[in-house]
Amino acid sequence: MSDHIRVLLADDHAVVRAGICQFLEQAADIKVIAQAGDGLMAQELIREYKPDVAVLDIQMPKATGIEVTRWVRANYREVGVLVLTAYDDDPYVMAVLQAGANGYVLKTAAPAEIVQAVRDVHEGKSALDPTIAFKLMAHIAGRSGPPPAYESLTDRELEVLSLAGKGFTNKAIGVQLGISDRTVQGHLAKTYSKLQANSRTEAVMRAVSLGLIQTEAQ
Repeated sequence: MSDHIRVLLADDHAVVRAGICQFLEQAADIKVIAQAGDGLMAQELIREYKPDVAVLDIQMPKATGIEVTRWVRANYREVGVLVLTAYDDDPYVMAVLQAGANGYVLKTAAPAEIVQAVRDVHEGKSALDPTIAFKLMAHIAGRSGPPPAYESLTDRELEVLSLAGKGFTNKAIGVQLGISDRTVQGHLAKTYSKLQANSRTEAVMRAVSLGLIQTEAQ
């Protein structure tokens, strides 16, 4: 067992987990020691097993892959983090890398590429899907230019968006802030417009990438 790369696999789709687990364990040097179906379970299992590499999806219940990555970097720096996801849009990419992930690979990658990414992360290397690497280089190249334009959010809009990023429903946000869920929806609609986002997830990820909010796991 000590010769294996010990992997924790976290994805909220059981069928996806089973498929990833199967081809990872076909590699003689990799052993999946634990699986999680949500972000909080991933944290509990990382705390218990201290894997060599945590392979995380981005969108998971209870805590996102970004939140889990931040938590790992703050508490278990020796654990490598490989994000394996279907999302390749810029806000996700930048938020994941800023959170401290060692690798970012798309689920469309060949099994052999994902296996190699696990090995690279375990060896302390960066593992980036070519598409992601291109986006990262474009982001770095554009840093000297002006920041992306967006209309400033009010304090209340930031509060609502921050709670949305932590997984709260409109009703739960309303209860916490003492406003109606209809008012919550109104605030979210304004943030979508200001951040040029088409959904709650996109708005949250864009706000994270711009440094407007943080969505650290509690």
